[in-house]
Amino acid sequence: MKTVTAVLLGAGSRGRYIYGPYAEKHPDELKIVAVAEPNEERRQRIAEIHGIAPEYVYRSWEQAFEKGRIADVMIISTLDRLHYVPAMKALELGYHILLEKPMSPVAEECIRIEQAALAHRRVLTVSHVLRYSPFWSGIKRCIEAGEVGTIATIQHSEYVGYRHMTHSYVRGNWRNSDESSPMVLAKSCHDLDIISWLMDEPCVSVSSYGSLLHFREEHAPAGSSARCTDGCQVERSCPFSALKLYNQPPEHPWARYITHDLSPEGIMTALKEGPFGRCVYRCDNNVVDHQIVNMEFANGANANFTLSAFAEQEVRSVRIMGTKGEIIGNMEDGTYTLKRFATGERVEFHCGVAGDGHGGGDERMVADFLHLVREHQEEAVSSALTSATASLQSHLIAFASEESRLQGGMPVKLADMINRVAAEARV
Repeated sequence: MKTVTAVLLGAGSRGRYIYGPYAEKHPDELKIVAVAEPNEERRQRIAEIHGIAPEYVYRSWEQAFEKGRIADVMIISTLDRLHYVPAMKALELGYHILLEKPMSPVAEECIRIEQAALAHRRVLTVSHVLRYSPFWSGIKRCIEAGEVGTIATIQHSEYVGYRHMTHSYVRGNWRNSDESSPMVLAKSCHDLDIISWLMDEPCVSVSSYGSLLHFREEHAPAGSSARCTDGCQVERSCPFSALKLYNQPPEHPWARYITHDLSPEGIMTALKEGPFGRCVYRCDNNVVDHQIVNMEFANGANANFTLSAFAEQEVRSVRIMGTKGEIIGNMEDGTYTLKRFATGERVEFHCGVAGDGHGGGDERMVADFLHLVREHQEEAVSSALTSATASLQSHLIAFASEESRLQGGMPVKLADMINRVAAEARV
């Protein structure tokens, strides 16, 4: 088996905790030979773990292109607005690409990435990892086997959870759509992708409602301060306290994303000096904390997606209603039930959920990507499970959803939006 060599752009959460560990666990499959990361601590950590030569340790993604193509693949796990240009340059140089979702916060750029991948005949896998999880792939097999007949309706919900919401979308990197992406794209293109994949029909129209309901300055309680560490008088009773969220020894599930020094002193320093100690009511966030998306598909079927920050646990749940049966499932439990109308049978399915935060999908996605790269069959360029072609529809649904939301829920025809984007691209 050929070991695939990789350049890693971005050594943050995904780069450090998903792609790096995969290379450590499977050194015969993947070797990281170069890294580009502006944060010195993260950059040096990846370099040390993977034995990367100093001349291939870069402070910026631009430097990673100065020597031309230096590996088989490029893993792009930079921030959302730093996906498009590196992806296009990498394709021109002949890299195969593992690209973090979303492909880009700009619809035109998503379309151009897909076109470039096809034109250069390179494998480009978008990290829509849920498709690879045993839970969702099992449900897909049931549908393909005809167990529910023709799907009429899908109801799908993602309960982001208040911890994840405040960490990533109020205080963190994805808090402001001007700097990253709208919430429905940054977080929920996973969910729109799953709905699109299960339905297996073109989406023709979208309407959406949602807002930033709660995490706004006018809702700050009396006695609160700019930071949780500034002697806030209501910190102890606040459910969104940074001191509560980031001081959770011994695992420190959230603190590991804000500092490498997990001592009490290290965490306190990060909260006092960095963005994660800020009061959730006094940040520069503008993305929604709840949203509903309604979808109509070409065959007349429909789907509804609900996103909400206001849940204690992070949970994805689904109900698929068809002409012959229905499927009800909970991803975090790893269980789904098939109900057959004709016989009254109930069949329970139990899937493993260990391994990562995506029901085991991350490792399977990386393994599949590496297999496609080693084989590099022509059809894999467009027909891979999460190719740019496969992933494009969910991105377009997300763009249409945000457009509809900003217009008070006015329906948006995807064909009209695509034509408008294409026309703007020609100007």
